[in-house]
Amino acid sequence: MSSKIIDKSVFDYLENLKKNNNRDWFNANKNDYNTELEKVKGFYNYIFEKLNESDNLEKLHSYRIYRDVRFSKDKTPYKTYFGANMTRATNELRGGYYLHIEEGSTYIGGGFFAPNKDDLKRIRQELELDSEEFRDIINNKQFKDFFGTIVGNELKTSPKGFSKEDPNIDLIRKKQYYFLHKFSNKDVLSPDFHKKVIEGYVLLRPFFDYMSSVLTTNMNGESIL
Repeated sequence: MSSKIIDKSVFDYLENLKKNNNRDWFNANKNDYNTELEKVKGFYNYIFEKLNESDNLEKLHSYRIYRDVRFSKDKTPYKTYFGANMTRATNELRGGYYLHIEEGSTYIGGGFFAPNKDDLKRIRQELELDSEEFRDIINNKQFKDFFGTIVGNELKTSPKGFSKEDPNIDLIRKKQYYFLHKFSNKDVLSPDFHKKVIEGYVLLRPFFDYMSSVLTTNMNGESIL
């Protein structure tokens, strides 16, 4: 089942969970959790189906509500948000779309949150060689107005093997390459929220396609697949 809207009851439940983040309350209100989860999954499914009309998506993954508290000082057992990730299909298409539903802190995002060592090196090599296409994409007015600048951690200096004097060092020193756009509660509960989410994801497509091209070729532009 799919749905175009996020119901206010989703926020109401998450706010109650935030105030009562313990197993006794959660178990006593498990039916409410299951009801709101199904509503959110309906929205995820709608976004996945619509996005798949113009992209090639492999799977939709809805994250569990249970927190891993083994290495955290915060021992509250439950997340106070719903989250899902949609990954692109085949080795030729890189990138994934993230959707985070939280009262007062809803956002969509996408990019390369934790690129592996080889992928990160290949991205940096490409940016060292020529960053013009990458900069054209992220500085496009519509893209920049929606997403702003790259989010993520970066080195204070240059990575090993790269010059700190490189004109593209601002991009090369990045360890993550992803973008976020936040929505107000009013935005989320509006009847056209689904349209804004899709529009945002479509804006990410040129960035994903650029990265896919880089990560599936060598420095000579030859396919490595």
